[in-house]
Amino acid sequence: MTMASHHDSLRDFDRVRRKAFIQSALGLVTRQSFDLIPFETARRQLRLRNPHYRGLQEISLDQIVGSVGRYLDFTRAFFPRSGKLRERWASVEDKVKAGGLPPIQLYQVGGAYFVRDGNHRVSVARAQNAPAIEAYVWEYPSLVPLDPKDNLDTLLIKQGYVEFLEATRLDKLRPEQDIQLTAPGRYWDLQAHINAHAHFLGQERGCEISREEAVTSWYDNAYQPIIRAIERAGILKQFPKRTEADLYIWISRWQLELSQRYDDSVDPDAAVADFIKRKAPKG
Repeated sequence: MTMASHHDSLRDFDRVRRKAFIQSALGLVTRQSFDLIPFETARRQLRLRNPHYRGLQEISLDQIVGSVGRYLDFTRAFFPRSGKLRERWASVEDKVKAGGLPPIQLYQVGGAYFVRDGNHRVSVARAQNAPAIEAYVWEYPSLVPLDPKDNLDTLLIKQGYVEFLEATRLDKLRPEQDIQLTAPGRYWDLQAHINAHAHFLGQERGCEISREEAVTSWYDNAYQPIIRAIERAGILKQFPKRTEADLYIWISRWQLELSQRYDDSVDPDAAVADFIKRKAPKG
């Protein structure tokens, strides 16, 4: 590798480091995160264990969202944050140009990947506008898969989903379930709904209700009827940043308030219609 070529690599580093600075400044203004996800955080929050080796693959760079140990050194786009990385980064680019580096190593969680080894190679590939990179992949099974668009905020929500599924086994009892919420803590609300449902079902039957029966009865007789009413009313389009499960929480609470107000039961369609009339945004 010639000195001229190495100087080109140093200039490439300076160029992408400026991009890192711009991204960081933009993040401060927009309050948008441009940080990589620490793998240890994902491993702990999603209860990841026992990875399976999946061999050599070509992985889209857009799917790489985090790192095992270098998550502070690079932005989400793997632009280098520190000038201390300059010489190492340039030497890696020199070797990439010469075709002398092995594939990187990645951990896979759903559709997202974390760099186990090869952070600088990912950064160089990004600087060269490469669409993908060769990698040896180890996949971690997860109750709730990650998406390339996930960040630390959505990871916290997915932690709640994992805890909810572990507590209820709903993914086993009703495999078709897909309860997506958009705010942290809401899965605790659903567990409270299940507990209340079990209490009233036990009173009605005069016996203790098993956890499994409480979960399936809540899903079949409380959750699903409101979801179907939401779908019939087509209300979701009025709340573009929310999900059916978000609306379930709001409407189930509204249904209870109406029942207490009128001292009578209110069916899901009536609760949805009244919610639309009083709570849905006008437009």
